[in-house]
Amino acid sequence: MSVTGQLADHQARCLAHLISLRMLAQTEPGALLPRRVVVEVARATGAVVAEAEAAGQAVLTAGPGGPHRGDGAFLRVRLDRLAAAADDAVAAARAGNAAELRRHLRRFDTLTAAIWTVQDALSRASGPPGRAVRPPPRGSVTLPGPSRT
Repeated sequence: MSVTGQLADHQARCLAHLISLRMLAQTEPGALLPRRVVVEVARATGAVVAEAEAAGQAVLTAGPGGPHRGDGAFLRVRLDRLAAAADDAVAAARAGNAAELRRHLRRFDTLTAAIWTVQDALSRASGPPGRAVRPPPRGSVTLPGPSRT
């Protein structure tokens, strides 16, 4: 399977998790968060981070000359930011802070879209010139409020 196909598969597996997180981000600030929200946030963010990691590995190993040293470091920093945002969202859910949960889930969503963009760009750079690459999916559902990354 091509790296483009692998990226599409990883992104598709994230879709249900991202939709779930977007729905949780709709929680009113000040609302009481049920205990199951912590489990759902941890499960969904963990799944998205795992898929992003796997997609990043696929991109880095796909090029004809192998990965460039800078590509791996650049991608690692982005993946670490995504994992930190996931941890922040889980911590906010554990604390029962709906406003902070919303903020961290918006950030997680933004960073997820950014990581797909980075991986797409890296896959284009490693492939033959003129190769058609499908852009990362942009869900029609957006999270409320301004995005802060």
